[in-house]
Amino acid sequence: MGRARPTLLTSIFGNPMNNRPTILNEILDRKVQEVQQRKRIKSMRDLEQEFDRYAPPRGFTQALLNKIDQGQAAVIAEIKKASPSKGVLREPFIPQAIAESYERGGAACLSVLTDADFFQGHEDYLIQVRETVGLPVIRKDFLIHPYQIAEAKAIGADCVLLIVSALDPIQLRDLHAQAIAYGMEVLIEVHDASELRVALTVDNRLIGVNNRNLHTFEVSLQTTLDLKEMLDPERLLVTESGILSGADVRLMRDNQINAYLVGEAFMRADQPGDKLAELFGDY
Repeated sequence: MGRARPTLLTSIFGNPMNNRPTILNEILDRKVQEVQQRKRIKSMRDLEQEFDRYAPPRGFTQALLNKIDQGQAAVIAEIKKASPSKGVLREPFIPQAIAESYERGGAACLSVLTDADFFQGHEDYLIQVRETVGLPVIRKDFLIHPYQIAEAKAIGADCVLLIVSALDPIQLRDLHAQAIAYGMEVLIEVHDASELRVALTVDNRLIGVNNRNLHTFEVSLQTTLDLKEMLDPERLLVTESGILSGADVRLMRDNQINAYLVGEAFMRADQPGDKLAELFGDY
């Protein structure tokens, strides 16, 4: 008898030691369905017809480097309505106003959540932000299919997030190559040393280290400090999750880590940009 053909999720996760669902595989399972549904409404060819809707992508990495060259912290400020663990973070949620606040507060770039089912995001939020401010914008979502990369280009994303834990190495390389061919940049996100080794097989400048353990949801800034030692100077490390206080920023700056992706620390503030300036103003 022939071997059963592996599903997409099996190819991503292998054979887990137990069958208990995790939030990540639930999200990825939903993404498979979402892509199938969207392709029935709008084809890849239709998306490609929309690529000229916006000017060419703005320099995401360069915007970070400009801040660092000025001796400042380079902050990717996140626009996120909700999360699976914390629920709704901000109500009312007005992406344009948040983006303008971040721009005034000194953000280098913006991150916009577009996942609807788990983060209450939407592609329209990125479009609204793209049309409101001049800062480069990354589409933050769980991207597993070429259709989603084309979608990101069509809505005006300057950069996309690729999460190593959601992709096998071939998918990672293929989606990265597609994004680069479209003129976008890529932030490759890792959670541990094994994922970082996979990320380093791709010729990509931006490496994001997420300090949140996907299995326990505990956050430790030591993750960034440990993985930094595996990076050569040509890579730009972006620390993600857990930057909540001036002491956290000082710890990173003292270890020559100057780029940050921060969201939840800002989302509950009346003016997210004021909170950004307060947290990073001295650094």
